[in-house]
Amino acid sequence: MSIATAFDPLNALMRAQPERPPELGAVNLRVLTPFQRALLVIDGTVTKFIEAYVMEPVDIRLLGRESTVLPGHHQWLDAAAGTELSLRQVLIEGRYSRRPYVYAVSLVVPERLPADARRRLDEEGAGIGRVLGETGMETRREILWYGREHARDVPEDVARRTGGEFVSRTYRIIAGGRPIALINEKFPFEIDRQPSHD
Repeated sequence: MSIATAFDPLNALMRAQPERPPELGAVNLRVLTPFQRALLVIDGTVTKFIEAYVMEPVDIRLLGRESTVLPGHHQWLDAAAGTELSLRQVLIEGRYSRRPYVYAVSLVVPERLPADARRRLDEEGAGIGRVLGETGMETRREILWYGREHARDVPEDVARRTGGEFVSRTYRIIAGGRPIALINEKFPFEIDRQPSHD
């Protein structure tokens, strides 16, 4: 095996790759496009990266939001049973092309957010990264795992427009030493294999 073949740029980046959910299959990084590989490793605001890459503004469409309560301790959110969570589903799509770029599901611990951030996430459906950036909170992202999946629990419209095949990653956002959100981003496998809108 050559050094080039063995090189895995994600190896040291993923904090919990061995603990990825069983439905996530292995990913051959060499069959992904540069765009897809960059989406897996970026630790900044995904929406801004996509806009710069595709030269198109993106819209964040809130597909659903509900409050739930943890039935037991959640390891990755470091939250006890009974903690109230906000479950959000969003679709990030091109404003002009309507191409779906990301389907994301997030678990947010509202009590760990400033009041203004909670309001904006609830009322506006804005992106978490953008809202946190605008509040001035000092945060960091910890990428946990990635894989390839055929998602069966995505909204029908998302499945139809993407084929249901994704490269996904899960990360958490930490502020003040505590996780405030756990986010799973699913990138359509054919995301960068379609013709551009221009």
